[in-house]
Amino acid sequence: MTPETSADHNVPAIISGEKETLLAFLGYLRASVDHKLAGVSEDDARRSFVSSGTTLLGLVKHLAFVEVYWAQRRFAGLDVALANDGFELGPSDTVESVRRAYAQAGTRTDEIVSNCDDLEQPLARGSHGLTLRWMLAHMVEETARHAGHVDILRELVDGSTGR
Repeated sequence: MTPETSADHNVPAIISGEKETLLAFLGYLRASVDHKLAGVSEDDARRSFVSSGTTLLGLVKHLAFVEVYWAQRRFAGLDVALANDGFELGPSDTVESVRRAYAQAGTRTDEIVSNCDDLEQPLARGSHGLTLRWMLAHMVEETARHAGHVDILRELVDGSTGR
C-alpha cells in the first residue's frame, strides 16, 4: 500500500479504518527508510559510526527480516527461512539487493494484512495471545525506531538530513 503523502513527504493524510491507517503509517516509514539508502555508496552503506557495529545497510536488512518474521512467519504461519536477525551482512548484500528485499517484504506484508478483515485475528505462531492489531502496532514501532537510527547514520555518512 502506498501512503498518501504530500510532495514534501509529510506523514500520511487521514485514512479511514484502523488497519488502513496502520498500513499507511508503516508504508510511510518504509519509504522514509528506503529514501535514506538512495544514493549511498556500497562502502558508506556498510560503514559503522557506533561501537555496536550498526550500519545503514544492516538496519534496512534487519527491517526486511522483521517484516518477514512477523507477517509471514508469525501471523500467516508460513515456513520461511530466516537467518539470525538480519543485521549481519553477507558479501552478496548490496544497497540495491537489500532495498529490493525490503520492498518485497513490505509488499508481502501488505498483501497478507489486506487479506484479513479481523484485527483481533491471533497470530498463527505463538502462545501469547498476540493479534494482527498488536503485530501492526509493533511493526510501526519497530520501523519508526530504526528509521530514527537510519536518519542519524545517514547524517553521519554525508550530512544528509530530512525524511
